[in-house]
Amino acid sequence: MDHEQLIAEARALTGLDDFGADGFREGLSVYCASVSSEARLNELGAIAVRANIVSNLANRLRIVDWASAHPDVADERLDAPLVVIGMFRAGTTFLSYLLEQDVRNRALLRWEAGDSVPPPTPSSFRVGPRVEAARLGNDMLEQLNPRLRAIHHEEPDGPTECIAVMSQDFKSLSWEAISNVPTYGEWLLKVDQRSAYEYHRLALQVLQNGGVRGRWTLKSPHHALNLEALTAVYPDARLVLLHRDPVVLCASVCSLIYTLSGTFTDADHRAYIAEHWVKMLEESIRRIDAFRSTHSEHPMVDVQYEDLVRDPIGAVESIYSSAGAYGDDRLDPSTRGAMTAYVAAHPKDSAGVHRYDLAEFGLDAAQLRERFSDYVDRYRVPSNPPGR
Repeated sequence: MDHEQLIAEARALTGLDDFGADGFREGLSVYCASVSSEARLNELGAIAVRANIVSNLANRLRIVDWASAHPDVADERLDAPLVVIGMFRAGTTFLSYLLEQDVRNRALLRWEAGDSVPPPTPSSFRVGPRVEAARLGNDMLEQLNPRLRAIHHEEPDGPTECIAVMSQDFKSLSWEAISNVPTYGEWLLKVDQRSAYEYHRLALQVLQNGGVRGRWTLKSPHHALNLEALTAVYPDARLVLLHRDPVVLCASVCSLIYTLSGTFTDADHRAYIAEHWVKMLEESIRRIDAFRSTHSEHPMVDVQYEDLVRDPIGAVESIYSSAGAYGDDRLDPSTRGAMTAYVAAHPKDSAGVHRYDLAEFGLDAAQLRERFSDYVDRYRVPSNPPGR
């Protein structure tokens, strides 16, 4: 994959030329080279990854063009977003859907993250051709790989992860999730990601320029690896960190990556997946602890997965109270009712049962428990059997 050719394709597709800041180019170049030499894509994967790259570049062109043509975008305020920063596979998606039930909040929706211009108006926020196009794309992927629905399902008009936008700066875990690219993965852990967060902020300003506003509720385990860049761009962000038994987290994230990337390759990458994604969890913990030790001005709200599942509404109220999200931390009857209805309509495993096995990836529960013992002790994380 030649990155300059892909850039040319995006320009031809949109009729636009200006990508804004050049910070995306290095990541695009590294990723294309890493995909070509390491990912071992099958025929479907080669087509899908190429199309995904061009689509991300095209959306970036449209966002930059909209901001240039509408100077008032720069005046859009993004005050004190509530940012769920991880852990991997610890209930961040469930929490993001709960927070979306509060009408005061503004989630980043799946469809708009990749098809942002024109920005949605209140009447087109959840309906219209772009929403249905995203639904069709989602359905096609789940038909190709039915296991994905049980493992990680997102509605096109529901919340998605910030990496769906940051991928347009080519500094995003989303690129690693669809293809096994060791060189890009090593580069991503070392590179300064400030440009990705600055682009993320511009994208959110454009998206709310259509009139759909509120306190942004954002989420991605990617943030745990880049807290310095996140808080530099969003200095008043309220940070929320979910905790879950790391043995379960390791099994679940390896299963997710193997299933998703396996749609696009016929090669067996399980050994790499086990090594890399367990290391990513370790690195997330290390960077979170380092950040907390030096940035008391950015406190985090710690939430146990067990508490979130046992009492979802109470967990949200605790987050609001600890984060100072709203003056009245108790949920009003309407919001409480909406959250309660969402929980009742989406019981655990309603989309299917996600089964995973450490042994499939050559991992041992006892060794992992020892490896993460400091984390478990420090945060008092309850232990669960991996298949729960």
